[in-house]
Amino acid sequence: MQTRNPFIDDLTKMANGAMGALTGVKDEVEGRVRDQIAKILDGMDIPRRDEFEAVKAMAAKAREENEELKKQIAELQAKLAGPQS
Repeated sequence: MQTRNPFIDDLTKMANGAMGALTGVKDEVEGRVRDQIAKILDGMDIPRRDEFEAVKAMAAKAREENEELKKQIAELQAKLAGPQS
């Protein structure tokens, strides 16, 4: 969109160019920050979400099985103690 004033037109072109340059710089900085974060995270021994969920499910199942085994042990101990008393 051009106006009758060439000075305003030039300012508009400069502003558009500056915004384009700033957008490019912003994209470059975001890319470098993402790369650095990825390098840091790769160096850490952090499990993935699916690995964490799998271990969590195994732990819950092991707790349930442990409770069942405790009940069975208590029943067996009661049977063993019963005839002796």
